[in-house]
Amino acid sequence: MSEPAEVLTFGRAGVDIYPLQVGVGLEDVESFGKFLGGTTANVAVAAARLGRRAAIITGVGDDPFGRYVRQELRRLGVSDEHVVTNHEYPTPVTFCEIFPPDDFPLYFYRKPKAPDLQVTTPDVDLDAVRAAELLWLSVTGLSEEPSRTTHHDVLAARDGRPAVLDLDYRPMFWETPAAATEQIQKILGQVTVAVGNREECEVAVGETDPEKAADALLDAGVQLAIVKQGPKGVLAKTRTEHVVSPPILIQPYNGLGAGDSFGGSLAHGLLAGWPLEKVLARANAAGAIVASRLECSTAMPTPAEIDILLDGGDPNQKADK
Repeated sequence: MSEPAEVLTFGRAGVDIYPLQVGVGLEDVESFGKFLGGTTANVAVAAARLGRRAAIITGVGDDPFGRYVRQELRRLGVSDEHVVTNHEYPTPVTFCEIFPPDDFPLYFYRKPKAPDLQVTTPDVDLDAVRAAELLWLSVTGLSEEPSRTTHHDVLAARDGRPAVLDLDYRPMFWETPAAATEQIQKILGQVTVAVGNREECEVAVGETDPEKAADALLDAGVQLAIVKQGPKGVLAKTRTEHVVSPPILIQPYNGLGAGDSFGGSLAHGLLAGWPLEKVLARANAAGAIVASRLECSTAMPTPAEIDILLDGGDPNQKADK
């Protein structure tokens, strides 16, 4: 990139293979769509769609899917200059099933190892890490070595500059919830923002009550704690602010990318210096829009689409020609 990234993410990237039939199991699906996937890749794309210079640190295999990931990142406005090609392990592939409104099982193919978890500190341009305005991490990166050590080294290079930890706990990536808790506790004091839903907060700090979870995250060292409450909206707390943003209702289709869209918009709003109320309202709208669409990365909304939804319109309604 000619200029440092405004949003630099570090974590999962791969290929999403999503069914083009809704309400049936994978055994009965007849056709699929192929999309860029992985939560931190999606967050980077979401930020880029909102006008931010975005880049990602990740690993892909030396295979056609790895080339596809790089190609799609670039096409969607995300720099791939920090993507590491792994010559031993294949690019991860993820399948899902779609049962609206709220059942979207995921099937991860990341064995024997995922390239994004093999990124080492020497693979990372620490000058680019220092120069980025905001760093976005996911707890999946803490699930095994060498990625775990690399995450700590990357955060050390940040030296307290804005860093967001997505409490994106996926049990299939961990031996036990306790193992995840141990690693999350070690890193919370190194990030400035933590964001997750109630179940993820329970793994991180042992609390499901939103207020108690936010307080526990603040006590662990973050400056801003964000707790997603599903139909009750989103709670955000700092030492001096307390904001609850109501949910935005929209017809759901596939909810899997909603959190990533929320994350990209959150990063954008934090960098813009908006009041927390505006940051959360627009992030909620961004998440709702993606939940109303099939795919994740290519479904990320533009600022105009977020405006339409907040103004009471339908961002999925095609304009008359």
